[in-house]
Amino acid sequence: MRIPGWLFIVGIVGLVVGTALCSVVSFAAAREFAIRIGDGGVAQLPSFADFLRAQPTATATPTQAPPTATPHPGDTPVPTDPAPTATIDPLAQYTYDDPRRINILLLGIDQRTGETGTFNTDTMIVFSVDPVRKTVGMLSIPRDLWVDIPGSVPSRINTANAVGEINAYPGGGPALAAATVSQTLGIRVDKYVLINFDVFTTVIDTVAPNGVEVCPPEVIDDPYYPDAGYGFLHVHFEAGCQKLQATELLQYARTRHTDGSDFDRALRQQEVIKAVRDEVLTAGGIVNLIGQIPTLWDELSESYKTNLTLDEIMRLATLATQIPSENIYSGQIGAAQTTPMTVMLNGIASDVLNLNYAAAQQQLQQVFNPPENVSLADLRQRAEAENASIVIFNNTDIAGLAGLTRDFLSSRQVTITEVGTIPIPDGALTTVRDYTNKTWTARYLIQLLGLPADRLVPGTDGMTDADVMVVVGADIQPLLNGE
Repeated sequence: MRIPGWLFIVGIVGLVVGTALCSVVSFAAAREFAIRIGDGGVAQLPSFADFLRAQPTATATPTQAPPTATPHPGDTPVPTDPAPTATIDPLAQYTYDDPRRINILLLGIDQRTGETGTFNTDTMIVFSVDPVRKTVGMLSIPRDLWVDIPGSVPSRINTANAVGEINAYPGGGPALAAATVSQTLGIRVDKYVLINFDVFTTVIDTVAPNGVEVCPPEVIDDPYYPDAGYGFLHVHFEAGCQKLQATELLQYARTRHTDGSDFDRALRQQEVIKAVRDEVLTAGGIVNLIGQIPTLWDELSESYKTNLTLDEIMRLATLATQIPSENIYSGQIGAAQTTPMTVMLNGIASDVLNLNYAAAQQQLQQVFNPPENVSLADLRQRAEAENASIVIFNNTDIAGLAGLTRDFLSSRQVTITEVGTIPIPDGALTTVRDYTNKTWTARYLIQLLGLPADRLVPGTDGMTDADVMVVVGADIQPLLNGE
Protein backbone atom coordinates (compact mmCIF):
# COMPACT_ATOMS: atom_id res chain seq x y z
CA MET A 1 0.00 0.00 0.00
CA ARG A 2 1.74 3.19 -1.18
CA ILE A 3 1.12 6.09 1.20
CA PRO A 4 2.06 9.62 0.10
CA GLY A 5 5.04 10.17 2.38
CA TRP A 6 4.95 13.97 2.30
CA LEU A 7 1.42 13.95 3.66
CA PHE A 8 2.31 12.26 6.89
CA ILE A 9 5.75 13.76 7.31
CA VAL A 10 4.49 17.29 6.84
CA GLY A 11 0.98 16.71 8.09
CA ILE A 12 0.77 14.11 10.80
CA VAL A 13 4.14 14.96 12.13
CA GLY A 14 3.03 18.53 11.44
CA LEU A 15 0.76 18.42 14.48
CA VAL A 16 3.79 17.18 16.22
CA VAL A 17 6.36 19.08 14.23
CA GLY A 18 5.06 22.30 13.05
CA THR A 19 3.26 22.47 9.76
CA ALA A 20 -0.20 21.52 11.15
CA LEU A 21 -2.38 18.50 11.53
CA CYS A 22 -3.04 18.34 7.81
CA SER A 23 -2.52 14.67 7.27
CA VAL A 24 -4.23 13.41 10.38
CA VAL A 25 -7.42 15.22 9.60
CA SER A 26 -7.32 14.41 5.92
CA PHE A 27 -6.57 10.81 6.66
CA ALA A 28 -9.45 10.70 9.13
CA ALA A 29 -11.71 12.09 6.42
CA ALA A 30 -10.40 9.55 3.94
CA ARG A 31 -10.91 6.89 6.57
CA GLU A 32 -14.56 7.81 7.03
CA PHE A 33 -15.00 7.98 3.25
CA ALA A 34 -13.57 4.48 2.96
CA ILE A 35 -15.91 3.19 5.64
CA ARG A 36 -18.86 4.71 3.83
CA ILE A 37 -17.74 3.04 0.61
CA GLY A 38 -17.47 -0.25 2.46
CA ASP A 39 -20.94 0.17 3.89
CA GLY A 40 -22.16 0.56 0.33
CA GLY A 41 -20.86 -2.87 -0.57
CA VAL A 42 -17.41 -2.17 -2.03
CA ALA A 43 -15.08 -4.87 -0.81
CA GLN A 44 -11.71 -3.35 -1.68
CA LEU A 45 -9.82 -0.78 -3.74
CA PRO A 46 -6.71 -1.56 -5.82
CA SER A 47 -4.41 0.70 -3.77
CA PHE A 48 -4.47 3.53 -1.26
CA ALA A 49 -3.43 6.01 -3.94
CA ASP A 50 -6.37 4.89 -6.08
CA PHE A 51 -8.59 5.17 -3.04
CA LEU A 52 -7.53 8.79 -2.51
CA ARG A 53 -8.25 9.57 -6.15
CA ALA A 54 -11.73 8.03 -5.88
CA GLN A 55 -13.45 11.22 -4.78
CA PRO A 56 -17.16 11.22 -3.93
CA THR A 57 -19.28 13.29 -6.29
CA ALA A 58 -21.52 16.08 -5.08
CA THR A 59 -24.71 14.33 -6.15
CA ALA A 60 -25.61 10.68 -6.40
CA THR A 61 -27.42 9.18 -9.36
CA PRO A 62 -30.62 7.53 -8.14
CA THR A 63 -31.03 3.87 -8.93
CA GLN A 64 -34.30 2.07 -9.46
CA ALA A 65 -35.24 -0.34 -6.71
CA PRO A 66 -35.37 -3.98 -7.83
CA PRO A 67 -38.87 -5.42 -8.39
CA THR A 68 -40.41 -7.29 -5.50
CA ALA A 69 -42.47 -10.43 -5.71
CA THR A 70 -46.21 -10.20 -5.08
CA PRO A 71 -47.18 -12.38 -2.11
CA HIS A 72 -50.00 -14.91 -2.55
CA PRO A 73 -52.41 -16.01 0.14
CA GLY A 74 -50.93 -18.76 2.24
CA ASP A 75 -47.36 -17.95 1.33
CA THR A 76 -45.00 -17.78 4.31
CA PRO A 77 -42.76 -14.72 4.06
CA VAL A 78 -39.09 -15.59 4.27
CA PRO A 79 -37.09 -12.95 6.15
CA THR A 80 -33.99 -11.79 4.36
CA ASP A 81 -30.90 -10.15 5.88
CA PRO A 82 -29.10 -7.31 4.16
CA ALA A 83 -26.20 -8.39 1.99
CA PRO A 84 -22.96 -8.41 3.99
CA THR A 85 -20.74 -5.41 3.42
CA ALA A 86 -17.05 -4.86 3.99
CA THR A 87 -15.64 -1.89 5.85
CA ILE A 88 -12.27 -0.44 4.91
CA ASP A 89 -10.31 1.14 7.75
CA PRO A 90 -6.79 2.08 6.58
CA LEU A 91 -5.61 2.93 10.12
CA ALA A 92 -6.87 -0.25 11.79
CA GLN A 93 -3.50 -2.02 11.61
CA TYR A 94 -1.53 0.99 12.87
CA THR A 95 -2.44 1.18 16.56
CA TYR A 96 0.09 3.24 18.50
CA ASP A 97 0.88 0.99 21.45
CA ASP A 98 4.31 2.24 22.54
CA PRO A 99 3.97 4.00 25.93
CA ARG A 100 7.37 5.69 25.71
CA ARG A 101 7.66 9.41 25.14
CA ILE A 102 8.94 10.34 21.68
CA ASN A 103 10.80 13.58 20.94
CA ILE A 104 10.86 14.87 17.36
CA LEU A 105 12.94 17.79 16.08
CA LEU A 106 11.52 20.02 13.36
CA LEU A 107 14.13 21.82 11.27
CA GLY A 108 13.22 24.50 8.74
CA ILE A 109 15.79 25.66 6.19
CA ASP A 110 15.73 28.73 3.95
CA GLN A 111 16.22 26.79 0.71
CA ARG A 112 14.90 28.46 -2.40
CA THR A 113 13.55 26.50 -5.37
CA GLY A 114 16.42 24.97 -7.35
CA GLU A 115 19.07 25.74 -4.74
CA THR A 116 21.55 23.09 -3.66
CA GLY A 117 24.26 23.04 -1.03
CA THR A 118 24.30 23.24 2.76
CA PHE A 119 21.98 25.36 4.86
CA ASN A 120 21.73 26.66 8.39
CA THR A 121 18.40 26.08 10.07
CA ASP A 122 15.97 28.98 10.26
CA THR A 123 13.62 27.15 12.62
CA MET A 124 14.21 24.57 15.37
CA ILE A 125 11.33 23.21 17.42
CA VAL A 126 11.34 20.11 19.60
CA PHE A 127 8.01 18.29 19.86
CA SER A 128 7.63 15.90 22.78
CA VAL A 129 4.74 13.45 22.51
CA ASP A 130 3.53 11.59 25.60
CA PRO A 131 1.37 8.66 24.42
CA VAL A 132 0.21 7.84 27.95
CA ARG A 133 -1.07 11.30 28.89
CA LYS A 134 -2.01 12.15 25.29
CA THR A 135 -0.08 15.42 25.39
CA VAL A 136 2.26 17.27 23.03
CA GLY A 137 4.79 19.88 24.12
CA MET A 138 6.54 22.10 21.59
CA LEU A 139 9.67 23.99 22.56
CA SER A 140 11.29 26.57 20.24
CA ILE A 141 15.07 26.96 20.28
CA PRO A 142 16.67 30.30 19.29
CA ARG A 143 19.08 30.05 16.41
CA ASP A 144 21.71 32.23 18.14
CA LEU A 145 22.12 29.80 21.06
CA TRP A 146 25.84 29.19 21.57
CA VAL A 147 26.50 25.46 21.94
CA ASP A 148 29.07 22.70 21.64
CA ILE A 149 28.44 20.84 18.38
CA PRO A 150 29.49 17.17 18.71
CA GLY A 151 32.74 16.56 16.83
CA SER A 152 33.14 20.22 15.92
CA VAL A 153 33.93 23.60 17.44
CA PRO A 154 31.44 25.65 19.50
CA SER A 155 29.06 27.64 17.33
CA ARG A 156 25.49 28.86 16.99
CA ILE A 157 23.06 25.97 17.18
CA ASN A 158 21.58 26.84 13.78
CA THR A 159 24.86 25.87 12.07
CA ALA A 160 24.70 22.22 13.18
CA ASN A 161 22.78 21.12 10.08
CA ALA A 162 25.31 22.68 7.69
CA VAL A 163 28.26 21.32 9.71
CA GLY A 164 26.78 17.83 9.56
CA GLU A 165 26.32 18.00 5.79
CA ILE A 166 29.82 19.35 5.15
CA ASN A 167 31.51 16.76 7.37
CA ALA A 168 29.37 13.81 6.20
CA TYR A 169 28.06 13.16 9.71
CA PRO A 170 26.18 9.80 9.88
CA GLY A 171 22.60 10.68 9.03
CA GLY A 172 23.64 14.04 7.59
CA GLY A 173 22.95 17.52 8.87
CA PRO A 174 19.58 16.76 10.51
CA ALA A 175 21.14 13.95 12.55
CA LEU A 176 23.91 16.23 13.84
CA ALA A 177 21.37 18.95 14.63
CA ALA A 178 19.37 16.37 16.62
CA ALA A 179 22.51 15.23 18.46
CA THR A 180 23.37 18.85 19.26
CA VAL A 181 19.92 19.57 20.69
CA SER A 182 20.05 16.34 22.70
CA GLN A 183 23.43 17.22 24.18
CA THR A 184 22.47 20.84 24.86
CA LEU A 185 19.12 20.25 26.56
CA GLY A 186 19.88 16.88 28.13
CA ILE A 187 17.01 15.07 26.44
CA ARG A 188 16.72 12.30 23.89
CA VAL A 189 15.87 13.41 20.39
CA ASP A 190 14.45 10.29 18.79
CA LYS A 191 13.45 11.54 15.34
CA TYR A 192 13.88 14.53 13.07
CA VAL A 193 12.07 16.12 10.15
CA LEU A 194 13.75 18.74 7.96
CA ILE A 195 11.67 20.76 5.51
CA ASN A 196 12.23 23.76 3.29
CA PHE A 197 9.70 26.54 2.96
CA ASP A 198 8.32 25.26 -0.35
CA VAL A 199 6.64 22.57 1.74
CA PHE A 200 5.05 25.16 3.98
CA THR A 201 3.64 27.41 1.27
CA THR A 202 2.46 24.52 -0.93
CA VAL A 203 0.57 22.84 1.90
CA ILE A 204 -0.97 26.12 3.08
CA ASP A 205 -2.09 26.97 -0.47
CA THR A 206 -3.74 23.55 -0.60
CA VAL A 207 -5.47 23.31 2.77
CA ALA A 208 -6.28 26.99 3.24
CA PRO A 209 -6.67 28.76 -0.13
CA ASN A 210 -8.68 31.49 1.59
CA GLY A 211 -5.97 32.15 4.17
CA VAL A 212 -5.24 31.38 7.82
CA GLU A 213 -6.22 33.72 10.64
CA VAL A 214 -3.53 35.06 12.96
CA CYS A 215 -3.73 37.86 15.50
CA PRO A 216 -0.58 40.03 15.81
CA PRO A 217 -0.65 41.89 19.16
CA GLU A 218 1.26 44.82 17.65
CA VAL A 219 2.14 46.36 14.29
CA ILE A 220 5.01 44.60 12.52
CA ASP A 221 6.91 46.62 9.92
CA ASP A 222 9.97 45.01 8.35
CA PRO A 223 11.65 46.77 5.41
CA TYR A 224 14.44 44.19 5.28
CA TYR A 225 12.66 40.89 4.88
CA PRO A 226 14.78 38.68 2.55
CA ASP A 227 13.18 38.02 -0.83
CA ALA A 228 13.71 35.09 -3.21
CA GLY A 229 16.39 36.95 -5.17
CA TYR A 230 18.76 37.73 -2.27
CA GLY A 231 17.36 41.23 -1.94
CA PHE A 232 14.77 42.64 0.46
CA LEU A 233 11.01 43.07 0.69
CA HIS A 234 9.05 45.50 2.80
CA VAL A 235 6.49 43.46 4.77
CA HIS A 236 3.89 45.01 7.05
CA PHE A 237 1.21 43.56 9.33
CA GLU A 238 -1.33 45.59 11.26
CA ALA A 239 -2.22 44.63 14.81
CA GLY A 240 -5.35 42.54 15.24
CA CYS A 241 -6.81 39.37 13.76
CA GLN A 242 -6.50 38.94 9.99
CA LYS A 243 -6.35 36.20 7.38
CA LEU A 244 -3.06 35.71 5.57
CA GLN A 245 -2.32 33.78 2.40
CA ALA A 246 0.53 31.24 2.31
CA THR A 247 3.33 33.62 1.29
CA GLU A 248 2.24 36.29 3.79
CA LEU A 249 1.83 33.67 6.50
CA LEU A 250 5.40 32.50 5.95
CA GLN A 251 6.61 36.11 6.13
CA TYR A 252 4.67 36.60 9.35
CA ALA A 253 6.23 33.45 10.84
CA ARG A 254 9.78 34.33 9.77
CA THR A 255 10.22 38.07 10.28
CA ARG A 256 12.38 39.10 13.23
CA HIS A 257 11.67 42.83 13.01
CA THR A 258 10.14 43.33 16.46
CA ASP A 259 11.59 44.34 19.81
CA GLY A 260 11.74 40.70 20.88
CA SER A 261 13.45 39.63 17.62
CA ASP A 262 14.03 35.85 17.59
CA PHE A 263 11.99 35.29 20.76
CA ASP A 264 8.92 37.01 19.30
CA ARG A 265 9.37 35.07 16.08
CA ALA A 266 9.30 31.77 17.99
CA LEU A 267 5.95 32.73 19.51
CA ARG A 268 4.55 33.65 16.08
CA GLN A 269 5.69 30.36 14.60
CA GLN A 270 3.84 28.47 17.33
CA GLU A 271 0.79 30.68 16.76
CA VAL A 272 0.91 29.79 13.05
CA ILE A 273 1.20 26.08 13.80
CA LYS A 274 -1.93 26.15 15.94
CA ALA A 275 -3.83 28.38 13.50
CA VAL A 276 -3.07 26.09 10.56
CA ARG A 277 -4.16 23.11 12.62
CA ASP A 278 -7.48 24.82 13.38
CA GLU A 279 -7.96 25.62 9.70
CA VAL A 280 -7.29 22.04 8.65
CA LEU A 281 -9.84 20.81 11.16
CA THR A 282 -12.54 22.62 9.19
CA ALA A 283 -14.37 20.77 6.44
CA GLY A 284 -13.02 23.08 3.77
CA GLY A 285 -9.43 22.38 4.75
CA ILE A 286 -9.99 18.65 4.53
CA VAL A 287 -11.72 18.81 1.16
CA ASN A 288 -9.04 21.07 -0.29
CA LEU A 289 -6.32 18.67 0.81
CA ILE A 290 -7.78 15.30 -0.17
CA GLY A 291 -7.99 15.89 -3.90
CA GLN A 292 -4.45 17.29 -4.12
CA ILE A 293 -2.58 14.43 -2.48
CA PRO A 294 -1.22 12.76 -5.67
CA THR A 295 0.01 16.09 -7.08
CA LEU A 296 1.58 17.20 -3.83
CA TRP A 297 3.34 13.87 -3.47
CA ASP A 298 5.19 14.52 -6.72
CA GLU A 299 5.88 18.19 -5.99
CA LEU A 300 7.23 17.79 -2.46
CA SER A 301 9.10 14.49 -2.51
CA GLU A 302 12.47 16.30 -2.64
CA SER A 303 11.60 18.90 -0.02
CA TYR A 304 12.01 17.00 3.24
CA LYS A 305 14.35 14.64 5.09
CA THR A 306 13.33 12.41 7.98
CA ASN A 307 14.44 9.30 9.84
CA LEU A 308 10.84 8.34 10.57
CA THR A 309 9.82 5.11 8.91
CA LEU A 310 6.51 4.73 7.11
CA ASP A 311 5.23 2.45 9.85
CA GLU A 312 6.18 4.99 12.54
CA ILE A 313 4.48 7.76 10.59
CA MET A 314 1.29 5.75 10.26
CA ARG A 315 1.27 4.92 13.97
CA LEU A 316 1.82 8.58 14.83
CA ALA A 317 -1.24 9.31 12.71
CA THR A 318 -3.43 7.17 14.93
CA LEU A 319 -1.96 8.76 18.04
CA ALA A 320 -2.36 12.32 16.75
CA THR A 321 -6.08 11.82 16.21
CA GLN A 322 -6.40 11.17 19.96
CA ILE A 323 -4.71 14.37 21.17
CA PRO A 324 -7.12 17.26 21.90
CA SER A 325 -6.19 20.91 21.43
CA GLU A 326 -6.08 21.59 25.15
CA ASN A 327 -3.32 18.99 25.51
CA ILE A 328 -0.91 20.85 23.24
CA TYR A 329 1.53 22.93 25.31
CA SER A 330 4.08 25.43 24.00
CA GLY A 331 7.09 27.37 25.21
CA GLN A 332 10.55 28.48 24.18
CA ILE A 333 14.12 28.83 25.30
CA GLY A 334 13.76 32.58 25.65
CA ALA A 335 15.15 35.58 27.50
CA ALA A 336 14.51 33.98 30.90
CA GLN A 337 16.58 30.93 29.97
CA THR A 338 19.49 32.69 28.23
CA THR A 339 22.06 35.43 28.76
CA PRO A 340 23.43 37.59 25.90
CA MET A 341 27.17 37.40 25.37
CA THR A 342 29.72 38.30 22.71
CA VAL A 343 32.11 35.85 21.06
CA MET A 344 34.74 36.23 18.36
CA LEU A 345 33.90 34.47 15.08
CA ASN A 346 36.58 34.69 12.41
CA GLY A 347 37.94 37.77 14.12
CA ILE A 348 34.54 39.49 14.26
CA ALA A 349 32.62 40.17 17.49
CA SER A 350 29.26 38.39 17.31
CA ASP A 351 26.28 38.52 19.65
CA VAL A 352 25.05 35.10 20.77
CA LEU A 353 23.04 33.58 23.63
CA ASN A 354 24.44 31.56 26.51
CA LEU A 355 22.10 28.94 27.96
CA ASN A 356 21.06 29.07 31.62
CA TYR A 357 20.79 25.34 32.23
CA ALA A 358 18.77 25.46 35.46
CA ALA A 359 16.18 27.80 33.95
CA ALA A 360 16.10 25.74 30.75
CA GLN A 361 15.42 22.53 32.68
CA GLN A 362 12.54 24.19 34.49
CA GLN A 363 11.09 25.33 31.17
CA LEU A 364 11.43 21.82 29.77
CA GLN A 365 9.45 20.45 32.69
CA GLN A 366 6.68 23.00 32.23
CA VAL A 367 6.32 22.33 28.49
CA PHE A 368 6.98 18.59 28.27
CA ASN A 369 5.64 17.52 31.67
CA PRO A 370 2.88 20.00 32.52
CA PRO A 371 1.39 19.61 36.00
CA GLU A 372 -1.47 17.17 36.26
CA ASN A 373 -3.82 16.85 39.22
CA VAL A 374 -3.13 13.26 40.19
CA SER A 375 -3.68 12.01 43.74
CA LEU A 376 -0.85 10.44 45.67
CA ALA A 377 -2.65 7.09 45.52
CA ASP A 378 -2.93 7.32 41.73
CA LEU A 379 0.73 8.31 41.45
CA ARG A 380 1.71 5.28 43.52
CA GLN A 381 -0.37 2.97 41.33
CA ARG A 382 1.17 4.36 38.14
CA ALA A 383 4.67 4.21 39.62
CA GLU A 384 4.22 0.57 40.63
CA ALA A 385 3.14 -0.23 37.07
CA GLU A 386 6.46 1.21 35.76
CA ASN A 387 8.45 -1.13 38.04
CA ALA A 388 11.41 1.25 37.94
CA SER A 389 14.75 0.65 39.65
CA ILE A 390 15.57 3.41 42.15
CA VAL A 391 18.91 4.39 43.74
CA ILE A 392 19.80 7.09 46.25
CA PHE A 393 23.08 9.02 46.24
CA ASN A 394 24.32 11.38 48.92
CA ASN A 395 25.40 14.77 47.56
CA THR A 396 26.65 16.11 50.91
CA ASP A 397 29.36 15.48 53.52
CA ILE A 398 26.68 14.37 56.00
CA ALA A 399 27.37 10.72 56.72
CA GLY A 400 24.49 8.28 56.32
CA LEU A 401 22.09 10.71 54.63
CA ALA A 402 21.40 8.40 51.68
CA GLY A 403 20.69 5.50 54.06
CA LEU A 404 18.27 7.57 56.13
CA THR A 405 16.45 8.61 52.94
CA ARG A 406 16.26 4.96 51.91
CA ASP A 407 14.71 4.07 55.28
CA PHE A 408 12.17 6.89 54.91
CA LEU A 409 11.10 5.73 51.45
CA SER A 410 11.16 2.03 52.42
CA SER A 411 8.70 2.79 55.21
CA ARG A 412 6.36 3.95 52.43
CA GLN A 413 6.78 0.70 50.46
CA VAL A 414 9.28 2.12 47.95
CA THR A 415 12.02 -0.38 47.02
CA ILE A 416 15.53 1.08 46.80
CA THR A 417 18.13 -1.03 44.99
CA GLU A 418 21.29 0.86 45.99
CA VAL A 419 22.62 3.73 48.06
CA GLY A 420 25.87 5.56 47.37
CA THR A 421 27.70 8.87 47.39
CA ILE A 422 28.31 11.39 44.62
CA PRO A 423 32.08 11.26 43.88
CA ILE A 424 32.52 15.00 44.44
CA PRO A 425 29.54 16.28 46.48
CA ASP A 426 28.56 19.86 45.72
CA GLY A 427 25.86 20.27 48.39
CA ALA A 428 23.13 21.14 45.89
CA LEU A 429 19.46 20.83 46.78
CA THR A 430 17.76 17.44 46.57
CA THR A 431 16.71 16.39 43.07
CA VAL A 432 15.13 13.36 41.42
CA ARG A 433 16.84 12.38 38.17
CA ASP A 434 14.82 10.44 35.61
CA TYR A 435 17.14 8.47 33.31
CA THR A 436 14.68 6.32 31.36
CA ASN A 437 11.45 8.33 31.28
CA LYS A 438 9.89 6.63 34.29
CA THR A 439 7.87 9.79 34.77
CA TRP A 440 5.29 8.49 37.22
CA THR A 441 7.92 6.98 39.50
CA ALA A 442 9.89 10.21 39.51
CA ARG A 443 6.78 12.28 40.23
CA TYR A 444 5.76 9.91 43.01
CA LEU A 445 9.15 10.34 44.66
CA ILE A 446 8.89 14.11 44.30
CA GLN A 447 5.56 14.02 46.14
CA LEU A 448 6.78 11.68 48.90
CA LEU A 449 9.85 13.83 49.52
CA GLY A 450 7.85 17.07 49.47
CA LEU A 451 9.94 18.57 46.68
CA PRO A 452 8.80 21.23 44.18
CA ALA A 453 8.09 20.06 40.63
CA ASP A 454 11.22 21.68 39.21
CA ARG A 455 13.40 19.28 41.24
CA LEU A 456 12.50 16.53 38.74
CA VAL A 457 15.22 16.68 36.09
CA PRO A 458 16.34 14.44 33.20
CA GLY A 459 19.20 12.11 34.05
CA THR A 460 21.97 12.66 31.52
CA ASP A 461 25.21 12.12 33.47
CA GLY A 462 25.48 8.34 33.01
CA MET A 463 26.19 7.95 36.72
CA THR A 464 23.90 4.93 37.13
CA ASP A 465 22.19 2.19 35.17
CA ALA A 466 19.08 2.58 37.34
CA ASP A 467 15.90 4.18 36.02
CA VAL A 468 15.65 6.88 38.69
CA MET A 469 18.16 8.41 41.10
CA VAL A 470 17.37 10.48 44.18
CA VAL A 471 20.30 12.84 44.78
CA VAL A 472 19.88 14.05 48.35
CA GLY A 473 21.07 17.36 49.70
CA ALA A 474 21.08 18.79 53.21
CA ASP A 475 17.61 20.22 52.64
CA ILE A 476 16.17 16.70 53.05
CA GLN A 477 17.04 16.57 56.78
CA PRO A 478 13.90 18.30 58.12
CA LEU A 479 11.72 15.74 56.36
CA LEU A 480 13.76 12.83 57.71
CA ASN A 481 13.63 14.31 61.22
CA GLY A 482 9.86 14.61 61.06
CA GLU A 483 9.90 18.40 61.18
